[in-house]
Amino acid sequence: MLSSKKTLAVGKRSKIGGITDTNLLLTITIVVFFVMYIGAMIFQGQGFLKAQTFLNILNSDAALIIASCGMSVVMITGGIDISVGGVAALVSMCCAVYLDYHGGNIFVAILIALGIGLAFGLVQGFLVAYLDIQPFIVSLAGMFFARGMTTIVHTDPFNVQNKTFVNLKDTHIVIPGLGSVNRVGNYVDAYVEIGAIVALLVVALLFCLLRWSKTGRGFYAVGGNHQSALMLGINVKRTKFVAHMICSLLAGLGGFIYFLHIGSGSPLHATGMEMNAIASSIIGGTMLTGGVGNIIGTLFGVLSLSTIQNIVTTAGLGEAWWTGITIASMLCLFLIIQSIVMLVRKKKA
Repeated sequence: MLSSKKTLAVGKRSKIGGITDTNLLLTITIVVFFVMYIGAMIFQGQGFLKAQTFLNILNSDAALIIASCGMSVVMITGGIDISVGGVAALVSMCCAVYLDYHGGNIFVAILIALGIGLAFGLVQGFLVAYLDIQPFIVSLAGMFFARGMTTIVHTDPFNVQNKTFVNLKDTHIVIPGLGSVNRVGNYVDAYVEIGAIVALLVVALLFCLLRWSKTGRGFYAVGGNHQSALMLGINVKRTKFVAHMICSLLAGLGGFIYFLHIGSGSPLHATGMEMNAIASSIIGGTMLTGGVGNIIGTLFGVLSLSTIQNIVTTAGLGEAWWTGITIASMLCLFLIIQSIVMLVRKKKA
């Protein structure tokens, strides 16, 4: 039994130079982010020195943070879910149609968003966990289904005019002392949107879940070694099912936050969100092989991704391919780092 416990803990607790794999990758991610951001502050002018520039990253990428957190949970168990972008698009379109064409209210719209996420989680989680179908294939089908349903719900993009929704969308939470003076000499308060607060709450809740709960330990155990997890009495199928449920539920919530930020419905919304979520998780230190990952790292992965995009744009390289090339290079760098960590771990084992 002792040897089984040791094997079970490899993914989460294996140490290199006295530091766990998870903490090592988290440290690398945080250091890289601060190096990039401080470098941008030094070499790219006053924009990055304003607190609002950083807060705008949280405001614009709140939905991605939520979706990436869900993605990290699934990846920690050794799976993947590429349907999160499609689910987010479907949620935003359904909520937009409900609010604008059916005189709906915000609370029911939120329930619709969570209900859509829950439905995808139930179906995909069952297919992956209990029918043992590859998660990539299941979520690929889910992505196509969600995108198709989005077009069926409504074909054309439109802005939502529901007054209650517009008021909620325009609600800003002022942060005292972090404002700045604009070009005409007026002081402008720094603020965050409601979505950013929700995203940070999700990060905090998932961090606690993964770090201190039995369910969280089960995610790491299943991703680290299925057989050892079974020997220790962990219900592997149920653990995978719960992981996919959480991911899809967060995709539904992220879809509503995305909708709250964008304020419109469109079949093209959230295009590429699933790829950005995977990239953010990897940059944040979550391994594709499972068993290693940290939600705080995922948060910094999203921040790093957005910072890179801002740096490229500020440098005058606004074309989409420069952003893609930069993100690809950064992703390859972190994959190489993960490979080195895995290699060292195997030698230490």
